[in-house]
Amino acid sequence: MIIQKTREEIELMRESALIVSKTLGMIAKEIKPGVTPLHLDKLAEAFIRDHGAVPSFLGLYGFPNSLCMSPNAQVVHGIPNNRPLEEGDVISVDCGAYKNGFHGDHAYSFEIGEVAPETKKLLQITKESLYVGIREFKIGNRVQDVGNAIQKYTEAHGYGVVREFVGHGLGQKMHEEPEMPNYGKKGRGKLFVEGMVVAIEPMINIGNRNVKQLKDGWTILTADGKPSAHFEHDVAIIDGKPELLSTFAYIYDALGIESNEEDEFRKVPLKI
Repeated sequence: MIIQKTREEIELMRESALIVSKTLGMIAKEIKPGVTPLHLDKLAEAFIRDHGAVPSFLGLYGFPNSLCMSPNAQVVHGIPNNRPLEEGDVISVDCGAYKNGFHGDHAYSFEIGEVAPETKKLLQITKESLYVGIREFKIGNRVQDVGNAIQKYTEAHGYGVVREFVGHGLGQKMHEEPEMPNYGKKGRGKLFVEGMVVAIEPMINIGNRNVKQLKDGWTILTADGKPSAHFEHDVAIIDGKPELLSTFAYIYDALGIESNEEDEFRKVPLKI
């Protein structure tokens, strides 16, 4: 069952999403060669709690940390460890925060120093596909319209679209209906309705789409050992159109990046 949110509930969700956004912005200032994922995880937990929230992932289904950190060939659900990040790595940082009864949940793939040109392009196309998908999240469309748009955009560049893991509805629970796959056929799936809130999150491989799981029961890897990218936003349907609740603006501010990619999905400019 799809749980529609009131405007008041959406504003509470925006607050949770922005705590995640600010956490990722803090991470952007700290992430560099020599830093360990476990150190960043501890910083994130303290930051989330300092902002009056609790880490959504910590203990969720038994997950042991506050961040999912998935470097290089890891796709999602990587467990932070003490292996220092190295020049040329890429790493997906997925974060959740729970406040006022609602979750925020989104992710960004970071470049560590100078990365290979083909990997940099993977990250660029994956992030672009996120917005391609968000444009289809509107009244009159269905779930697979979003997935179809993401799939067509990324496969046109020769990339593999992960099938086993998908986006999802978001609210008082971390995972609500509907599932939001990054592939599909236009016109299929549940119809979008006013007040829906979902996490759209393309997981795209530079090689084929196949994945495997480590023995830790969490970490998902590309089967061919090639890099993967992962970006995620929280989006609500307001007045029939998609509106972002999360933002990468805090990351861009930390990294000195100028971008207007989110402007079309905001009624009011975001103040940083």
